Amino acid sequence: MKNYLLTITYDGTNYHGWQVQNNAPTVQKTMQDAIEQILGVRESIVGCSRTDSGVHANMFCCNMRTEKELNGEKFARSLNAVLPRDIAVRSVTEVPYEFHARYDCVSKRYKYLILNSKNRNPFLENRALHYPFEIDVEALNTEAKSFLGAHDFSSFCSAGSSVDDKTRTIKDIGFEKKDDVVEFHIEADGFLYNMVRIIVGTLLDVNSGKIEKGKISEIIEKKDRKYAGKTVVACGLYLDKVNYSLDGEENERK
Repeated sequence: MKNYLLTITYDGTNYHGWQVQNNAPTVQKTMQDAIEQILGVRESIVGCSRTDSGVHANMFCCNMRTEKELNGEKFARSLNAVLPRDIAVRSVTEVPYEFHARYDCVSKRYKYLILNSKNRNPFLENRALHYPFEIDVEALNTEAKSFLGAHDFSSFCSAGSSVDDKTRTIKDIGFEKKDDVVEFHIEADGFLYNMVRIIVGTLLDVNSGKIEKGKISEIIEKKDRKYAGKTVVACGLYLDKVNYSLDGEENERK
């Protein structure tokens, strides 16, 4: 048996997230269909994360164990020839048999795009939140620092999560304005259900005055979803980077 790491990128607009669902198109099912078309067998693939409906990925990792011996470059080309245009394989590499795309991940980085303009941009439709009000990036970066470190993020987790331990460690967080697009980034050792979208929504509520400045730490301590802000739309969210620990060193899979 061989184990291969597939690094892909996709536009999640037409998919109900990564994980296979009954009667709904997903990225995982689409990948399995393409692999079966090429190899003649339906192989199981394991993803690094469960992205929600409408969420995109600049970088998504999954691994596949198979009896087939593959040339990674040729297999990637073959997959790209049969996959729909909104999913692309960046690379296929052989990894140790024990490697697991989800459990061996040490951190993930997400970004959230906000079109900060009075007018819509058709090229960012389904790819960014349209927020027509002024964003004070400097002030929000100050507020965002309260999220850094290890905390119980129960206040920033949607109902329906089956996870008991809601402590996560945020390593990096912040906003950057590029012309009329404000880009939010966050890196952590893991994320709860809708955690990034609730954090962005909470910070935008601080920006608008719905939530008082300096209250982020207090909201975290409450451990209650009702104290945090709204959950922003999924279309602005991107899984941006996935990091693994190999031979004791943290490495980004590219």
